[in-house]
Amino acid sequence: MKKIVIGAAAALMLILALPMATEAKTEPKIPNGVTIGSVDVSGMTYDEASSAVKSYMSTLSTANITLKGAREEDVVTVTAAELGLTWTNPDVVNSALNIGKEGNVVQRYKQLKDIANGGVSLDLEYAFDDTMIMDVFANQCESYNVEEVDYSLKLENGSFTVIDGNTGYELNQTASIDSLQNYIVDSWDGSDFEIALTIDVTEPKGSEEELAKVGDVLGTYSTSYKTSGSSRSGNIANGCKLASGITLYPGEEFSMLDNITPFTEANGYFLAGSYLQGQVVESFGGGICQVSTTLYNAVLKAELEVTERYNHSMIVTYVDPSQDAAIAENGGKNFKFKNNTDYPIYIDGYTTSSKTITFTIYGVETRDPNRVVTYQSNVLETTVPDTDTYVLDSSQPVGYVKVTQSAHNGIKAQLIKVVTVNGKEESREVVNSSTYSMVPRIVAVGTAGADENVLAQINAAIATGSYDQVVAICNSMAAVIAAQNQQIDPATGLPVDPSATPSTTDAQPAEGQDAAAAPADDQNQNTDGTTGG
Repeated sequence: MKKIVIGAAAALMLILALPMATEAKTEPKIPNGVTIGSVDVSGMTYDEASSAVKSYMSTLSTANITLKGAREEDVVTVTAAELGLTWTNPDVVNSALNIGKEGNVVQRYKQLKDIANGGVSLDLEYAFDDTMIMDVFANQCESYNVEEVDYSLKLENGSFTVIDGNTGYELNQTASIDSLQNYIVDSWDGSDFEIALTIDVTEPKGSEEELAKVGDVLGTYSTSYKTSGSSRSGNIANGCKLASGITLYPGEEFSMLDNITPFTEANGYFLAGSYLQGQVVESFGGGICQVSTTLYNAVLKAELEVTERYNHSMIVTYVDPSQDAAIAENGGKNFKFKNNTDYPIYIDGYTTSSKTITFTIYGVETRDPNRVVTYQSNVLETTVPDTDTYVLDSSQPVGYVKVTQSAHNGIKAQLIKVVTVNGKEESREVVNSSTYSMVPRIVAVGTAGADENVLAQINAAIATGSYDQVVAICNSMAAVIAAQNQQIDPATGLPVDPSATPSTTDAQPAEGQDAAAAPADDQNQNTDGTTGG
């Protein structure tokens, strides 16, 4: 009897265990009454719920989103998919599956009670892709960006015309992305929507009324370049044009280099004389410093605030010492000034057929009409070169002696500003102090064809420091070489006159300069250690 009972009990346990084994093989399902966002996932498995949510996200991706700029015409419509709509919390499906199965007994009971009392809704989280949004901004919303243009003046035939400005608009990408992301998190119901992007607005400076006041001559200055050749003259005319026609508002700074560079052929410049390590060489833009110098003196007369100015490494002749303003594209030399008046100013520059360059600063005159400003160049010290520098040139024959660059006096100077009111001196101040390098005369001496004896005699002549002695010895050596070689003139069949063989000429100064000074513009490495271009 005991065996029968035991056997029956075992059979019962086996029968009861069968459903449990079957249930263990059944895939878990989400309890009824559970939603993820707007998707009802009741009774679904993990894969079914994931698929349902993804299908819903696909529907959301087709929604049209209108991106609006600051102007009426700035409207672009894209889909949510183009903005990279993404489901960001796929683990919410596991959370749905685990409702009533996690936590202690009380927590599980509460979860099941919530389902019974109306269901449980889990958040569906999604976001846009920042990179895809930025691509849309760059490729489809570029027209939203409009450069701000200030009101400006144009001087034509002696009369000013006001050129209207326009408001500037710039799409603020960071703020606009934040607005889009916040909207879909806080407000989006999945339907089409439009949103105003964040646009930074910049109003133009000035107005027609403000610029109409400009017309008084605050300062004007002219220099001559009548001895300049065509290349240097072309550089001056080109630089003058680039630095002219500019409206400068109160507090704004003018930079010479910003307006006239680069010094290239494509930008209208030619090869002309400029300074390089104490010598005059050919470079694009040679002569341009006369443009900055002329403007500098007009600025001084207008009593604007000069914020940056350099003198040349060597003296120039188109203005007195300390009245120049050197510029060098690659060497940190620039000419800058600030409009320190309460009104806009206008910079006008022009050149004439007689090779005169003039700059005039127009504005609103507020100074006492009885107040007169003048500037005096005060030379403190002059050092005159007492020796020449001789350079042996193996590409030229013996007898060739040529001054390739004239000497430059070393000068220390100051520019003094003198103010008189009703004819009485009121003030006197130093505007700048300038030091110009002394550079000796450079003489090229030909050595082609010279043997050791001839070369020794040439060097001995150079050692005397006498230019006349060098010329005499070189002529003598040329005659000796000609006699030794029995040179014959093919045109006459007669021996070459030894006195006609040597070539001695004076220096050729940089274009537009006197032979005594051969001034040019600072370029590259100057004698004062600065660089330029």
